[in-house]
Amino acid sequence: MKTIIIKSLKDLIADRYLLALLSVLLLLALTFAVVIGLSIHPSERQLISHYSAFGITHFYFDQWFYMLSFVIFGIAAAVMHIVVAIKLLLIKGHSIAVMYAWFGVVVILLAWITASTLLNLRTLL
Repeated sequence: MKTIIIKSLKDLIADRYLLALLSVLLLLALTFAVVIGLSIHPSERQLISHYSAFGITHFYFDQWFYMLSFVIFGIAAAVMHIVVAIKLLLIKGHSIAVMYAWFGVVVILLAWITASTLLNLRTLL
């Protein structure tokens, strides 16, 4: 197990583009977690947690700590994308690993847009 980890880290360091991309992904996820985490304000009011066009009310409310799940999701998604991208680098090669790392960046950006939109909706109601 130790030799597999060392080999994968050596291969990652040799592939500087993927290393830089994974570093950007990690930095983006940490920035997302800090910004969204600091934007959450504890209160007794319930906040909009999600929207659905299929329900009667369209807006669904939940407690403020539900928004912490977005922070946890951002960190977990970034870590999982980094681990899988390194594994793909070892098994399938550079191009698939880079594609998966870019997919991780898109996932974090979409989570950021969703969380910030939900946090901005609290001022409307």
